[in-house]
Amino acid sequence: MITSAHNEKLKLIRKLRDRKHRDREGLFVAEGEDLVDAAAAAGVEPELLLVAGEDVEPPLLDAVSALGSGTRVIGVYRRRWATPGPPVCVYLHAVADPGNVGAVIRAAHALVSGTVVLGPGCADPHSQKAVRATMGSIFAQPMARAGIEATPRPRVALSAHGGRPLEALEPPLTLCLGSEREGLPPEVLAHCDDEVTIPLVRGGAESLNVAAAAAIALHGISSPPRVASDA
Repeated sequence: MITSAHNEKLKLIRKLRDRKHRDREGLFVAEGEDLVDAAAAAGVEPELLLVAGEDVEPPLLDAVSALGSGTRVIGVYRRRWATPGPPVCVYLHAVADPGNVGAVIRAAHALVSGTVVLGPGCADPHSQKAVRATMGSIFAQPMARAGIEATPRPRVALSAHGGRPLEALEPPLTLCLGSEREGLPPEVLAHCDDEVTIPLVRGGAESLNVAAAAAIALHGISSPPRVASDA
């Protein structure tokens, strides 16, 4: 039972709040029974697992928790990376909000079992906020790190303004999304084979959250074609 805040395992968890330490150690933290259970379901073993009341005094675990309410369990896991490949990839460019990155990972896993490819300027998917937003999908579907050139073709750019109206998309493909403010820069669009947009209600919001836009487009890929009724 850990009874000191100076314990090396607790020190490691505190250090992993910082991206430079996550990069150096190749590790990240997942808090809460739901995420730890998701890792176990995906067959991913923790490098370190601390359970309040069993391995560590509860107040000490709460002290290293990033959750406002504290936590009952914290796991430390090895980062895993994949290679971009078909049938569906989701390429993110300069998506800086970790919550959005995590939500896209969750949507890609849930709707198409697709690989999220993180391009330049993206938030760290292993930050506490991003990991929480994946709701465990980070364990089931590893991400990739690459430039747009490394993603499979055809590449379809999803833009807030411009491009043809979004219709059902057929895999294999790479769906490309940029930041909400700037969208995809010209140098990325130059590598895309098609550009689509989600039509919005006139007089409504000017744009969609990038994670919501990704989910709408991915649902179109995952949905089977409708069969006409004879009636």
